[in-house]
Amino acid sequence: MTGATGATARRPIPAHGHSAVDYEQRVDYDRLREYRIRRARAALEAGECGAFLLFDFYNIRYTTQTWIGGALGDKMSRYALLTRGGEPVLWDFGSAARHHQLYAPWLRPENSRAGMLGLRGAIAPEAGLMASAVREIKGMLQDAGLAGLPVGVDIVEPPFLFEMQRQGLTVVDAQQSMLDARQIKSPDEIALLSMAAAMVDGVYQDITEALKPGVRENEIVALANKRLYEMGSDQVEAINAVSGERCNPHPHNFSDRIIRPGDQAFFDIIQSYNGYRTCYYRTFGVGSATASQRDAYTRAREWMDAAIGVVKPGVGTDQVARVWPAAEEFGFASEMAAFGLQFGHGLGLGLHERPIISRLNSLEHPVEIQEGMVFALETYCPASDGFSAARIEEEVVVTAAGPQILTRFPAQELFVANAY
Repeated sequence: MTGATGATARRPIPAHGHSAVDYEQRVDYDRLREYRIRRARAALEAGECGAFLLFDFYNIRYTTQTWIGGALGDKMSRYALLTRGGEPVLWDFGSAARHHQLYAPWLRPENSRAGMLGLRGAIAPEAGLMASAVREIKGMLQDAGLAGLPVGVDIVEPPFLFEMQRQGLTVVDAQQSMLDARQIKSPDEIALLSMAAAMVDGVYQDITEALKPGVRENEIVALANKRLYEMGSDQVEAINAVSGERCNPHPHNFSDRIIRPGDQAFFDIIQSYNGYRTCYYRTFGVGSATASQRDAYTRAREWMDAAIGVVKPGVGTDQVARVWPAAEEFGFASEMAAFGLQFGHGLGLGLHERPIISRLNSLEHPVEIQEGMVFALETYCPASDGFSAARIEEEVVVTAAGPQILTRFPAQELFVANAY
């Protein structure tokens, strides 16, 4: 945990219950909100922009401490403005703005506003909603004395970008600054990441008990979704369930395939607790395992342990990537074709934050690993039988004393579920 030293840094990171208690220090949400807005403001002040205009849901949550998921998560319907020296302003979907006024007191009531831009084009730009929104934002920048400075935008619909330019605003990239702000996690963020991982620990126990011949991949997905929501997940983003001949090549999805005796099967559980995500693979044998399957697992584990062994503050991500095999060594023509198989990615409010670790990008453009970073490391090894494969993933917290692992379900050896 960032700032920890000595014996404190070596203590396991706890996975608290979801409640608050009076006899332990747990997640302090006021402290979490203050940390995030302070980091966002520092990123804004460090650059050329007079303001950040944010559409990325994770950046909106980071700066306004609000969240709406589900059907609105991909509609570009919510946006927030953070100005130099100002308080964040949020335009939200209809009555959600009034809800924030009642239940999100860290936002000024007048800064929670209803807004609508068109639901990804369902309301055409000719209706004028985007033009009106840009005029409002431009007026706010003028009132704040920031009209002559660029506006940083993270992601944007082309018509909105064109409207900003038509009204004379200079638009630059804010996503790089926001990702920089989000890459160092506070103790509260790390605690939430640990809690999210502990939830998946439990789901893997449920999966091992259910993983028998005759069950279908989609049934395991249903089981995992049910258990995660019962345990308090606020979003199950995706669950990969891959078995038998579907293991190689890795399809990155699930199907209704019926699981059979002797299959190798791997799963990835991507979900969040209070916004903080997991990306957590485990591989199992179903009833039994062949020598080919065990050998693939052993190599995937060796590559994982080698990568974890490199991790410490001050190391470059290129040093991590170099311990992994080149794409050609496990059957791919290029690093682009093999991207995501020997892989690392930051975890936080988003699934893919900084640093991204891969032979595709890290060898030539390394990033320094820093205390307080949290990232997932993933390895994949196809088996010599031509269709089985092993997939392992561990979530790593970088501390002054070295890496700590958040993902605890046993993975040093191939776990054979319901052995016979």
